[in-house]
Amino acid sequence: MTDNGHTAVLNPQRVVDDLRELQRLTGDANGAQRLAWTEPWDQARQWLRAKLAELPVEVSVDEAGNVWATLRGASPRALILGSHIDSVPGGGWLDGCLGVAAGLEVLRSWAARGTPPVTLRLAAWAEEEGTQFGLSMFTSHAACGPFDPAALRTARDAHGARLTDVIGRWGVDLDRAGMAARQMENAAAYLELHIEQGPVLESLNLPLAAVLGAMGLERHRLVFRGQTAHAGSTPMALRRDALSAAARFALAVREIAVQHGGVSTVGSLIPRPGIVTAVAGECECTLDQRHIEAPELAAMLTEARAASETIAAEERVEVAWERLYHVPPVRFHEELTALGAQVVGELSGNAYVMPSGPLHDAVVVAQSGVPTAMLFVQSLRGLSHTREEDTREEDLRLAVEALSRLAERTAHWIVENAR
Repeated sequence: MTDNGHTAVLNPQRVVDDLRELQRLTGDANGAQRLAWTEPWDQARQWLRAKLAELPVEVSVDEAGNVWATLRGASPRALILGSHIDSVPGGGWLDGCLGVAAGLEVLRSWAARGTPPVTLRLAAWAEEEGTQFGLSMFTSHAACGPFDPAALRTARDAHGARLTDVIGRWGVDLDRAGMAARQMENAAAYLELHIEQGPVLESLNLPLAAVLGAMGLERHRLVFRGQTAHAGSTPMALRRDALSAAARFALAVREIAVQHGGVSTVGSLIPRPGIVTAVAGECECTLDQRHIEAPELAAMLTEARAASETIAAEERVEVAWERLYHVPPVRFHEELTALGAQVVGELSGNAYVMPSGPLHDAVVVAQSGVPTAMLFVQSLRGLSHTREEDTREEDLRLAVEALSRLAERTAHWIVENAR
């Protein structure tokens, strides 16, 4: 199989039509409603299985709830195309499901041409968003690791529902979910197409990019503690204002991010007592820092800690830190990323490569040691996780073509590396 002639059976417009159909089936006026472990989510899975029933593929659902379709090739070594089928509440029509629908179309085109040189598989990951239990990429972790059922056994949602009960209603047993790892036994490479979910490509007037990897993440909760006092009777110079300290910190970490070429966000500030007539004696805030380079991310965190202590001393308050989450930066496979950039350059005139700020299932797969690459397609206004999420249809069609070409070249790469 070569690039030559593959467009004869590839139908990128069919992907757009499929996505519109899925939007009508599982969305409403507020956007996509394919929350994992809900009826609309299951409707999406059944919709996918109905599409797959038209193809000469083997379809199965693994122990974690992920849907798999397998087109057997001359080699059992497998090229996996994947993305997630779930959405956030009121999400967009492309997040996650674009990669599934585009992978389906590549599967169709390969099936129409006979036996492929390698086995081609489509993975529709059951839950990536982590909306209900805060467990992002739960089901790809079950397949790729690390996965610890004991650590999840007590997980509950905001309404007190237990994870074990919720997934159990859909046939998923937490103690057996890790058996999904069998799906990765012959994995030779993994590709994922996703919308950018940010404004970079639009700002550069580019439709596509190859993805360098995913930024590392440091997420912390800080509490500044001063002294609650009356807003009218406490002179400015004598205040121990925790909110003022937190506000200064929010501005400081923004400058730190700019200096290091990363991103930092203070996403919440909660002053207490939080009334107009009182100086805040306490203020809780959250910090999210991201960078593609591990040393830079570490430096950003070190400087943020130092800034918090300096500001606390100047405002005569105390500060305490609690780490919430840490993910090291992940680089995708160098050769496959180069192939992706090559394809992007052919189709758009600019072989642009960029890091991903958000995490994706591809990151979990890459961390497991499977050679991985990603492609991004432009997001209009950089919006995602909202019903306003959108991408031009011509860019979507181009992205499907890009995934198809990358799949062809990755298959050849697999064959060559098996020799």
